[in-house]
Amino acid sequence: MIVLSTLESGTELRMNLQRSLLWSEGVACSHAKDMKHRLGFLLQKSDSCDYSSSQGKKEKLSSSQRLSQEEVRKWADSLENLIHHDRGLAAFRAFLKSEYSEENIEFWVSCEEYKKTKSPAKLSPRARKIYDEFISVQATKEVNLDSCTREKTSHNMLEPTLSCFDEAQRKIFTLMEKDSYRRFLKSPYYLDLVSPPGAGCGPENCKRNHTHSLDCNSNIISQCA
Repeated sequence: MIVLSTLESGTELRMNLQRSLLWSEGVACSHAKDMKHRLGFLLQKSDSCDYSSSQGKKEKLSSSQRLSQEEVRKWADSLENLIHHDRGLAAFRAFLKSEYSEENIEFWVSCEEYKKTKSPAKLSPRARKIYDEFISVQATKEVNLDSCTREKTSHNMLEPTLSCFDEAQRKIFTLMEKDSYRRFLKSPYYLDLVSPPGAGCGPENCKRNHTHSLDCNSNIISQCA
C-alpha cells in the first residue's frame, strides 16, 4: 500500500508539473503573439508616416520645379532677366567660371552692391577696392575695357560718387550680352534647366563638351541614369 501511494503521489506530481509547463508555454506564446502584433502595427504606422512624409516632400519639390521652369524660360528673354534672378545669376556665374571669365559678372555684381552704399564716408574705400580689383593695370581680375572708359573711370576715383562706375558697368554688361550670354543659352548650364519635366536626355538637353561635365538637373536625372 505504501508503494502504491508513493507511485500515485509521483504520478500526480508529474501531472502537476506538466500542467504548469503547458500553462507557462501558453502564457509565453500569447505574450509573443501580442508583441509581434504590436511590432507589426508600429512598423506599419512608421511606413505610413514615411510614405506620407516622402509624398509631401515630392509634392513640394515638384511645385518648386514647376515654378523654376517658368522662371528659367524668362532668362532667355534678356540678360537683365537672367542676372536679376538669384538662381539665374548663380547659373550664369557658374558658366562664366567654366570659361575662366567670371571677372565680368563679379565686376557687375560689385558695382550693383557699391551703388547701395548709404554712407558717404564709405564711398571712397569701396570704390578704390573695386578699381584695384577689376580696373587698374595690376588688377587681379581685370575686366576688358577700352582705354577711353578705363581712363574716365580712373579720373572718377579722385572724387568717387555712386555713379562713378556706371559707364564701365554698362560696357561690361554689353560685352556679356553680345558674347557670353548667347553662349550660355546654348550651353548645358541653361539647356539642362529649361528642359520640360519628363523630357528625355536628347542631344540638345544633355550634350557635354570636353572641358567640363554637368549633371542633368533633378527634372531629368532619372532618364540620364
